[in-house]
Amino acid sequence: MTVRKILLLGNESLYNVSREVTEDMDKRFQVVNDLHDTIINFREKYGFGRAIAAPQIGEFLRIIYMNFDNKSYALMNPKLEFGEEQFQVWDDCMSFPGLEVKLNRYKKCRVSYKDLQWNDCFLEFEDDLSELIQHEYDHLDGILAVQRAIDNKSFRINPEKSGCY
Repeated sequence: MTVRKILLLGNESLYNVSREVTEDMDKRFQVVNDLHDTIINFREKYGFGRAIAAPQIGEFLRIIYMNFDNKSYALMNPKLEFGEEQFQVWDDCMSFPGLEVKLNRYKKCRVSYKDLQWNDCFLEFEDDLSELIQHEYDHLDGILAVQRAIDNKSFRINPEKSGCY
């Protein structure tokens, strides 16, 4: 089991744009295993966390790992398509635990990607899962939720997720 350190808000590396994964890149298997171990460990400690992007553990590859409803997904080189309707949501992140940011996200999206065996795949999401994949996808482009805040009053601390309650 390899639990990796999650980079925190203020770490300049979080603003790096990740590079594409290639089929001959064996490293993708280890990165996905590390993402799995890291998110499971985080969830056991803090009680939340459904997805994580490779840049959050210092691996600047276009990989998203999702784990929810007893299912896991490893998404290589994801591409998003959005519906038209947006909604406001309070977004949180393992890179800034306890801080929530009010922002706009698309209500529905479709993601196409390669799986670990390099098969073409797609998933469709709506509501909170649509928000989740958009959040993780932003990490691949070096964009943090704090950069998408609606305004300068769109921040709050959730004491249950910050460890200060």
